[in-house]
Amino acid sequence: MTNSPILTRNETGVCVITLNKPEKLNAWDKPMRAELLAALRQCEADAATKAIVLTGAGDRAFCAGQDLAETKAFDGNDGAAWIGEWDRLYSCVRSLTKPFVAALNGVAAGSAFQLSLLTDIRVAHPGVRMGQPEINSGIASTLGPWIMREMLGLSRTIELTLTGRMMEADECHRIGLIHYLVDAGEVLPTAIATARQLANKPPIAMRLNKQRFRDVTEPGFRDALEAGVRMQQESYASGEPARMMEEFFRVRRARNTGGKSGNT
Repeated sequence: MTNSPILTRNETGVCVITLNKPEKLNAWDKPMRAELLAALRQCEADAATKAIVLTGAGDRAFCAGQDLAETKAFDGNDGAAWIGEWDRLYSCVRSLTKPFVAALNGVAAGSAFQLSLLTDIRVAHPGVRMGQPEINSGIASTLGPWIMREMLGLSRTIELTLTGRMMEADECHRIGLIHYLVDAGEVLPTAIATARQLANKPPIAMRLNKQRFRDVTEPGFRDALEAGVRMQQESYASGEPARMMEEFFRVRRARNTGGKSGNT
């Protein structure tokens, strides 16, 4: 397997995109996001690509979300620019005219949870965990709560956002965030088969249906992005995310070296 953070391959009209940093649980940083955006745009432009599947390398994580090593030194301006990057990626996902299926092969946390919810269909296995744990790192969250409110309603969105709780696969399946729950070895084949099934639907109707879903949610999406800029500027300027992330790394270092920490 190459060192590229994004791998692509064609499965007879279905482009399979793999997040490829298994040593970091496929957590993404700016270069990885840029390559994913480029891959999605290429899929959209390629007439031979009829559908897209997104998965993660390894068997531990679809994607653990943001690589905290990148964000721990952010200031207020960095936080605002960071939201701009998510705007470009999420807007691309929301504007895809082709079916987009997530093959969830492990944890999907934070921004990875958000992006997975922007796909059309989600396939997962028992053992997958999903959620919005940003508050535990001192990061304010706007896009995640907006997406969850659209799908789950306000009450559960408040609970998940403020607790940072990760949900198990059976709960996600029960409340509709996971559509198909299958054995681990069947996640990717099922996702590809589902993508191919969707690709065989009438393409104009597919495009128009997806466009309508985007249109009716666009005002809320834009509001969340604008709020995200304001909130990340204040949050990172306060220094709280940096303090929380440094504590996270301290605890991890202590665990890896066999040391003791009062927070483990």
